[in-house]
Amino acid sequence: MPAQTSFPSLAALRRLQTLNHVYAPLRRTGTGRITNGWTCASCRSQLSASSASSSSSSSSSSLSASFYNSTLARRSFSSSSKRSSDQNSNGSSSSSSSSSNANDKTNNNNGRRTVLLAAGGGAAAAGLLAVGDDVKYTYEAVERTGRVASTLAICVNDYRVTLNSREKIEDPEEKQRLLRECHQRCADRTLEVLEKSGGIFIKLGQHLSAMNYLLPPEWTTTFIPLQDKCPVSSFESIERMFLEDTGTSLWDYFSEFSREPIGAASLAQVHLATIKETGQRVAVKVQHPSLQRWAPLDMRLTSTTFKTLKYFFPEYDLEWLSSEVEISLPKELDFTCEAENARRTSRYFAEFAPSLPLVIPDVLWAKKRLLVMACESGHRLDDLAYMDAHGIDRDEVSATLARIFNEMIFGEGAPLHCDPHGGNIAIRHHDNNIKSKSNFDIILYDHGLYRDIPLPLRRSYAKLWLAIIDGDIPKMKRYVYEVAGIGEDKFPLFASAITGRDFINVVSATDSGGVLKPKEASEQKSMSTALQEGLIVDLVQMLGQVPRIILLILKTNDLTRALDESLHTKQGPVRQFLILARYCMRTVFYEQLEEIRELGSIWSPANLVRLVGAWWGMARVEVKLEVFELWLRVKRALGLGSGFGMGMGMGEEAQQQVVPVGKKGQKRLEREVEAAAAVSVAAAAAA
Repeated sequence: MPAQTSFPSLAALRRLQTLNHVYAPLRRTGTGRITNGWTCASCRSQLSASSASSSSSSSSSSLSASFYNSTLARRSFSSSSKRSSDQNSNGSSSSSSSSSNANDKTNNNNGRRTVLLAAGGGAAAAGLLAVGDDVKYTYEAVERTGRVASTLAICVNDYRVTLNSREKIEDPEEKQRLLRECHQRCADRTLEVLEKSGGIFIKLGQHLSAMNYLLPPEWTTTFIPLQDKCPVSSFESIERMFLEDTGTSLWDYFSEFSREPIGAASLAQVHLATIKETGQRVAVKVQHPSLQRWAPLDMRLTSTTFKTLKYFFPEYDLEWLSSEVEISLPKELDFTCEAENARRTSRYFAEFAPSLPLVIPDVLWAKKRLLVMACESGHRLDDLAYMDAHGIDRDEVSATLARIFNEMIFGEGAPLHCDPHGGNIAIRHHDNNIKSKSNFDIILYDHGLYRDIPLPLRRSYAKLWLAIIDGDIPKMKRYVYEVAGIGEDKFPLFASAITGRDFINVVSATDSGGVLKPKEASEQKSMSTALQEGLIVDLVQMLGQVPRIILLILKTNDLTRALDESLHTKQGPVRQFLILARYCMRTVFYEQLEEIRELGSIWSPANLVRLVGAWWGMARVEVKLEVFELWLRVKRALGLGSGFGMGMGMGEEAQQQVVPVGKKGQKRLEREVEAAAAVSVAAAAAA
């Protein structure tokens, strides 16, 4: 029939029938009646086949025409039209042959219907699961948001009530008591939320625990447990993530893989494993699978929290902290960046500081959420019993840490590790460390958060430290402005923040010790009191103005200072500051050398004089540092060593009695060494 020439092709009609089965299986039949209430296109094909076998070609054509009027029955019309055409060309067929063909067609359609109904049911089930997963996510997101919002509201109200109550009280001690109690209540509530939420909230709490220059001690001490109390992801979720990210099963690559992690952090956890092909024992760092889902929401919640605090307490603007999280977190969540940072740091120290006993685990390969590296294990730096048992001198450990991180800050082209907290550094005993002549190695983990310090900033920062060590206030003001853009009105705050010391000690004359003398409990108390009395407001506002790289340098200073304090050394900060002065003078010397070369030939008389002066300024610091370290070695040889001597059962009073030159002579000699060191640093800074 001519009308049939415009019909769709058979393949197109089959695709239409398949789509009809999957997405709209139940419709009314095209015959004008209802068969079993509702039926599908396959059932209509069976009806058309039965009608075709019992009717004439004209009735078949009529039935096909009626089906053509329905777009959902095109396949049925094509089948009946084909049979009608065959009857016209070959004559009438026997009734038995027609019946056999109809039965075969019915059986085929029944099988096809079963398969297609199963596919449709699977698609429907998948849709329900997807909807259920979305509902679950929505519920958990609402719960997560509500937890943060409710705690924020309670804490804001608590502070408002407390501050209003303080205005009605005249007793200063009572005022401080009310505020301290409010700090503690809010810190406890916040800690509970951080622990329940996990992820980047744990990371934020770890950072806040080290900000003792900014936050009251009630907050920083309450958050200390977050350094070790981190969530653990299930082994099954790790297996699924490995398959998603690599396309292969975890067991296709590893012959052994520990089900329980050997360590868990805020963003990842580490498992021990064995590579199947090589048998190498490795550490596998895996990101918590839930972070991919919750990190965007958590960052928005963090930003909203600090914006809310700023709205109710405009003087406490901490939005710079959430801004830094938004910049740093995506980099920390990409383990390919961490792998490159680790390789770069390893290359740098192998080339420019090979004598330092620093170990960076070798990276084998990395994906965005997976990192496979050599297994390098050790003990925490606060495991004093381990160091004492193996004869590791704590003073030497402290000095080594100072050299490593000063090299990162002041080294030409060196990368800076900006998250050196206690969980990211380990120590292990080493009998034959030839390259460093020490009996220990420092292992550095977690290379996700790195920064590069621009050369002009590095040079100004070095000069600032030399001015601080020298107690030179005019130079301090100058270089504080160059480093952080801070004016004279707030430079005392910045100096205290960068040193962790009371500004009175920062500007003290070097003959009285200044920052070189040990930090006493009374100094820490006075700093905490100043924060309680409103200094924190100025500090928060100041930190909101400085460059982000300075914030990370401050963070690194805080963390390394905390590491040093955890070692409980007896030498005080003199050695650390002399090591710092050495790296600062090296930086200044390179700058002076560059300036001399710009003036012309280095062998000209005037430039030779400048060169000798620059070299002598650096050499004096080197000599004084060597003299001081020689004195420490002599003390250890005479049985006066600090470090492991503290842990061998000798009390402080007994240690002070073991002095060959007498107690008074010992103290006088120590004062002379400290004074000489301070004077030498001042002379070097002037040069």
